[in-house]
Amino acid sequence: MTMVILDNCVGCGGCVPFCPFDAISTYGVATIDGEKCTECKTCISYCPLNAIIYNK
Repeated sequence: MTMVILDNCVGCGGCVPFCPFDAISTYGVATIDGEKCTECKTCISYCPLNAIIYNK
């Protein structure tokens, strides 16, 4: 499961354009739509604050 660490996320949106499934939105902090997310982990690479993690 791909998760956002809320204490690290500032809602910059740096991850949003890189999600190939349009599963991330930012309204204060990033949120991942579990129905759209395929756990490709692309967003993890593009988060400048390391606020997105993959948790098995």
